[in-house]
Amino acid sequence: QLQASGGGLVQAGGSLRLSCAVSGRRINFYYLGWFRQAPGKERERVAAVRPSGGTTDYADSVKGRFTISKDNAKNTVFLQMNSLKPEDTAVYLCAARIRGFGDYDYWGQGTQVTVSS
Repeated sequence: QLQASGGGLVQAGGSLRLSCAVSGRRINFYYLGWFRQAPGKERERVAAVRPSGGTTDYADSVKGRFTISKDNAKNTVFLQMNSLKPEDTAVYLCAARIRGFGDYDYWGQGTQVTVSS
């Protein structure tokens, strides 16, 4: 299972750090991603990291503000979100997949992030 936490209410310009604790599988074998879904919008992948941890990828909307990282020893993946904007408001979800392409195989429940202006 994947368990996301760390969401909350923050003012614009603030920061939050999301965590996704993974159980039942070792994250060093998986491609990991953070997604978000806002009301009326499609789900968007905002950040991803490869099993090696050396390569990351970000949506243009969050580049330079969000950072994905992971701690293999703690089997946890993080999303540091800085300079938050009201348009970052969404439910954030973590996910994992075995292959480097295609659908994500495993999903956690979401954590709500609300950014006030």
